[in-house]
Amino acid sequence: MNIPKIIALVPMKGHSERVPEKNIRPIAGKPCFHWILESLQKSKYICEIVVNTDSEDIIKNAKANFDVTILKRPDFLLGDMVGIQPLIEYDISQTNGEYYLQTHSTNPVLKTETIDKAIETFFSQNEYDALFSVTPLKTRFYWPNGKGINHDPKLLIRTQDLEPIYEENSCFYIFSKETNKKYCTRLGSNPMMFPINRLEAADIDDWEDFLWAEFLLNLKKDGRL
Repeated sequence: MNIPKIIALVPMKGHSERVPEKNIRPIAGKPCFHWILESLQKSKYICEIVVNTDSEDIIKNAKANFDVTILKRPDFLLGDMVGIQPLIEYDISQTNGEYYLQTHSTNPVLKTETIDKAIETFFSQNEYDALFSVTPLKTRFYWPNGKGINHDPKLLIRTQDLEPIYEENSCFYIFSKETNKKYCTRLGSNPMMFPINRLEAADIDDWEDFLWAEFLLNLKKDGRL
């Protein structure tokens, strides 16, 4: 299988609302963003890790501990209301690559093996123009009017027998420069879903997520996850 080298994009803000400074906040013994960078640098296919940030603390810490390319966020990309696509477009314009994997520092449980498997899966096919990670869910969901989304409330079959629905977990996205430029989205026009374990998909948005991720990381350090 011929797999090209891939550039990893990891955007990190210094400020965060629900968990202050969550990207650099210590979790399970090290700054949060260290976990994902360690997983990326062990990948067989990642040739460069690009950190896009507005934080001098993150810049200094990342340079001191990792071989990374730092892109200091320009003024027009500052603030909490800037979406991910403008950041991706900027990063692509500042780097020399054809394929990219975009992830977040708030996915600290993500493993190198999963990253490499997703890359191999994407490049082993030619039907889909992008790939994104999802979490399969087998539970009963309802619309606000009480109508079942993925089941018939009158037929209470076992949850393990339900057809899964899939949550976009934001752990990673794989796409080409050409696809992103053409469709202006990391999902391309016809993306492949890549299911991953829901523990590994832990994402830090609020304090409950932070505590859960720290619990999982301590299990990982002990070799129990």
